[in-house]
Amino acid sequence: MSIRMIALFALACANCACPAAQRHHDYHALARDILRQLVEIDTSESGGRGSTPAALAMAERFRGAGFAAEDIRVVGPNDLKKNLLVRLPGNGRLAPVLLIGHLDVVDARREDWTTNPFELVERDGFFYGRGTQDMKGGDAILVTTLLRMRQEKFVPDRDIILALTADEEAGDANGVEWLLREQRDLLAAEFVLNHDGPGVYLEKGQVVRVEVNATEKAWADYELTVTNPGGHGSLPRPDNAIYSLAAGLQRIAGHAFPVELNGVTRAYYEALAKNAQAARADDLRGILASPPDSAAIARLTLDPYDNALVRTTCVATRFNAGHANNALPQEAKAVVECRILPGHSPEEVRQELIAIMSDAQIDVRYLDIQGREQPSAPTSTGLAPQALRADVMKPLERIARRMWPGAPVIATMATGGSDAIYTTATGLPTYLVSGEATEQDDIRAHGRDERENVQAFYRGVDFYYDYLRAVTRYPRH
Repeated sequence: MSIRMIALFALACANCACPAAQRHHDYHALARDILRQLVEIDTSESGGRGSTPAALAMAERFRGAGFAAEDIRVVGPNDLKKNLLVRLPGNGRLAPVLLIGHLDVVDARREDWTTNPFELVERDGFFYGRGTQDMKGGDAILVTTLLRMRQEKFVPDRDIILALTADEEAGDANGVEWLLREQRDLLAAEFVLNHDGPGVYLEKGQVVRVEVNATEKAWADYELTVTNPGGHGSLPRPDNAIYSLAAGLQRIAGHAFPVELNGVTRAYYEALAKNAQAARADDLRGILASPPDSAAIARLTLDPYDNALVRTTCVATRFNAGHANNALPQEAKAVVECRILPGHSPEEVRQELIAIMSDAQIDVRYLDIQGREQPSAPTSTGLAPQALRADVMKPLERIARRMWPGAPVIATMATGGSDAIYTTATGLPTYLVSGEATEQDDIRAHGRDERENVQAFYRGVDFYYDYLRAVTRYPRH
């Protein structure tokens, strides 16, 4: 090609932005607009409007894109807690796949943030706003992907069912649980893809691994209470309710639950050890040894993520005590949140907390998701390790090699909980797969100034479109 022809080709690409690049750019803009709309609808429990406005807003987008009325449903137990179900019909060659994502977010107070948490703010290469990481960024990607497929007239070999739901974070009307109980036939699928979390991890801007969650911990909240008669503040007594509870909490803080690897976490560390730098590789091999090397464990578990992967964790999250500045406290209460390794029960952990604190004055009871006393133990014992399906893993590995060359694709355990607990309990294999990239030391989900890297979000849009097309096509060899 002559220099003149190259110049003309470059000019043409500049004018049309090249069709493929332009299409990606257009859908990036769409995804950003959907993310803005979702972030600016307050779906926190304290917001008072629930998930319904977000479900209706997304339903309107699908209607506008030409989805059939019978393929769009907004359903739920009450006017505040509606869920959105959308179906993109396929040709029926394969059984459907179910995509899940939650619309609700954790509460956020304006005075705690440097920006308005319910306004999408783009600053210094990041999107700021409640839900950008957990998980309205993922919701926007799911919606954008289905809208793009519809616009491009893509017919998958399996129906794609999208469920955007209520009350994963808080509230008493969990959408996935309700749909599985009340509308089970609408969720009939061969397996489930959950977008609830980052799937690509960075260290100083460099991709170090691509993850798929194949197991996760259980979650239980405990309320710790100490009561006594109290009295006048001028007459201190040794059985102060605040001191007793604080001492018990301090013992919990100093306690390390036993290290335990399951099939998924063992394979995860084996894969990491192959590519880790020398010192870390030695520690990884040490934790894999039988018996594990205690010094290696001590070094590895200084990192909060590694610590959460290998043991049950319990942490105090709330404290309330006393009734007057000049009176001895008659009651002191604290909430301890535990994330429990699969295979262990909340009651087992409650009994261990009682033993750790070793103080008969401290009463330990369960709380439900609303923070109310729960008379019986939660039933979940976590998500047991699942077999890795070829139709989930092979497309992920292929696309990851192209988008993030050299980064290993590794199955791991989610250190938090998700709606996968409900889907797997009904026999639906569930995997967390996402193309959103996050710095390992900048995970701000549930925290102050939650944010997502702008370019990582757009890369996540591109990834999921390619991945879902591959997952919903009959395997071709």
